[in-house]
Amino acid sequence: MRKSLLLMVFLTLLQSGVSAETAAEKGLAIAIEADKRDSGWIDQSADLYMILSNRQGEESRRTLEIDTLEVEGDGDKSLAVFDSPRDIKGTALLSFTHALTPDDQWLFLPALKRVKRISSANKSGPFVGSEFAYEDLTSQEVEKYQYKWLRDETLEGREAFVIERYPQYENSGYTRQVVWLDKTMYQPLKIDFYDRKNTLLKTLMFSGYRQYLDKYWRAAVMDMVNHQTGKGTRLEWNDYRFNNGFTERDFDKNTLKRSR
Repeated sequence: MRKSLLLMVFLTLLQSGVSAETAAEKGLAIAIEADKRDSGWIDQSADLYMILSNRQGEESRRTLEIDTLEVEGDGDKSLAVFDSPRDIKGTALLSFTHALTPDDQWLFLPALKRVKRISSANKSGPFVGSEFAYEDLTSQEVEKYQYKWLRDETLEGREAFVIERYPQYENSGYTRQVVWLDKTMYQPLKIDFYDRKNTLLKTLMFSGYRQYLDKYWRAAVMDMVNHQTGKGTRLEWNDYRFNNGFTERDFDKNTLKRSR
């Protein structure tokens, strides 16, 4: 009688779609699926237009190019080089993202003609005065976070998973991030960043997604707003290029000095 009752309960759960999966397991599974769907593109390059605004609405503009190399078994490597304005032309950031160890980052300052290593303790600082921290600019490897599924909801007409992720590196500037992940593209639509006091610090919105190589989705616009300062930074991505033939040699420290 007891076995029959347990079987009936089990069948009822299956029929109702109830899963024994925990919120943490579901959050991790979603993150793994998103990573899987965005793997295999090898390398990419894009032109970037950066618009910085203050609380009064005053703006300053910058242009740069970002090259990225996908690294199997580890995080991606990227090189960002500024083209304008004149006072920061040639400034370059080289990033080696790692899954389980602190990222490696180097900044080339043309005025000083030297390469400066960025310590892991400084990655929460702003990148060239923008609202993007250094840690926002590296690839978001699955192992960097612990996850928790919160709910499913519709955001601006798109069905999304809402997951919470907690940085596992001690020098992160965030206690947690809440991510709205599109259920079709498995790409972020919105991210809320909470500071070390667990207060909402910034919100990043993604828009204008396009598909490349019939598989990979990339946003055309990213808008970051700092709720505590009133400042904002818009990134407008243009001319995505894939299969550029980049190698490891295109992403070494010597590349920084000869980038411009």
